[in-house]
Amino acid sequence: MSAKRIGAEAVAEKGWLRAHRWLILRRISQLGILGLFLLGPLAGIWVVKGNLNYSFTLDLLPLTDPYVALQSAMTGHLPEKLGLIGVGIVLAFYLVVGGRVYCSWVCPVNLVTDAAGWLRDRLGIKGSTHLSRKTRYWILGMTLLGSALSGVVLWELINPVSMLHRGLIFGLGAAWTVVLAVFLFDLFVMSRGWCGHLCPVGAFYSLLGRWSPLRVSAPARTACNDCMRTAFQQPGFDGVGGAG
Repeated sequence: MSAKRIGAEAVAEKGWLRAHRWLILRRISQLGILGLFLLGPLAGIWVVKGNLNYSFTLDLLPLTDPYVALQSAMTGHLPEKLGLIGVGIVLAFYLVVGGRVYCSWVCPVNLVTDAAGWLRDRLGIKGSTHLSRKTRYWILGMTLLGSALSGVVLWELINPVSMLHRGLIFGLGAAWTVVLAVFLFDLFVMSRGWCGHLCPVGAFYSLLGRWSPLRVSAPARTACNDCMRTAFQQPGFDGVGGAG
């Protein structure tokens, strides 16, 4: 099935909105979370203070990225009590629902990589650099080791999520170069390369997902024809979630 026909069967049968309902919900989640972080600095409405590394919602709920906290611990600096509580809350949440939820429903950089993937399909760009999916785990390990050796939370120097936040608040500048680099990498160098093969944040949360009671599997992934039907609608569905 060509790129132009992806999802055509589902759209013809159910209409555009129903066929894309999960994508729409993901975008609402991603943009809504990003919007809450931007309300304070841009409009003075402080529902959420901070960013995805550490935030304080309604002056009540602390949330701390455990990956950033682990890097901080490697430098010899443990978070304060409130930060540790935030780590516990985030760990508990993603251990239950699965770490991939962060990448697909929360991370704003997913908007950038999906845009690159969409444009790549429309332009008909073929060929892709090959990198092992294990590469991101090596990068994850190096950021932790580098933090320990340098005394700096190393990943934050080039974290595209943080760069995107700063770019939206303070305007164009060096922060956007990292985000642009991710976009161009996925567009011209490797299809879906950043999230699936390089990002250490995704690697960290995927490790959390290994212990999640909520499991989604696609054992017949090679047979997928991009019809956009969920596995629950497919003949012979065996109770394992997935999508066509």
